[in-house]
Amino acid sequence: MVVHTAILVDGGFYRKRARFLWGEKTAEQRAQELWAYCQAHLRDKSSGEERFLYRIFYYDCEPVGRKSVYHPLRKANVDLDKSDTYVWATEFMEQLKKRRKFALRLGHLSDQMNYNLKPDVTRDLCSGKRTVESLEERDFIFSAQQKGVDMKIGVDIASLAYKKQVQQIILIAGDSDFVPAAKLARREGIDFILDPMWNTIRSDLFEHIDGLKSQWHKKDR
Repeated sequence: MVVHTAILVDGGFYRKRARFLWGEKTAEQRAQELWAYCQAHLRDKSSGEERFLYRIFYYDCEPVGRKSVYHPLRKANVDLDKSDTYVWATEFMEQLKKRRKFALRLGHLSDQMNYNLKPDVTRDLCSGKRTVESLEERDFIFSAQQKGVDMKIGVDIASLAYKKQVQQIILIAGDSDFVPAAKLARREGIDFILDPMWNTIRSDLFEHIDGLKSQWHKKDR
């Protein structure tokens, strides 16, 4: 049986989780990795199905350019369009645009942007293991809230379901915001698979999906 499958990727989640599982990579290497990871789902015969790719939908925010954000350690503004993060993200998006069957769905970042201490650094400061004088730039992380990404995921799931464009949706994501859209898709007869990339999900989410399947594990890479 051939099953037409759409793969939806929460980009912010994927990049963070992939970095944790498989380390830092260049933009081109990360794009190739994402393509290979999606292909692993298509080649997976454990369900007894033959999957035909409809499209890979990638959801993320466009890199922020021409904006300065105050850095508390530097005590100065940082031009985001000159940062390594901006250069990497821009190249990553360009790599995905060149790949066949990829559709980018881009939201935007909120105007509230900050450089915050990483949680483990904050814990060390509060417990006395670190001092303010020991802080380095790598102890800070850029923080900005995504806008419009979850809505785009929900709209596309509904559209795929109502138009009967696919029989199966594989969602690569790590939170529960997808539940309303997943319930709608399942009512329309869509087989809904969640891939949390080996991340633990809440037990009550199982009633809203038809399957849970992560691909490569860290030890396999």
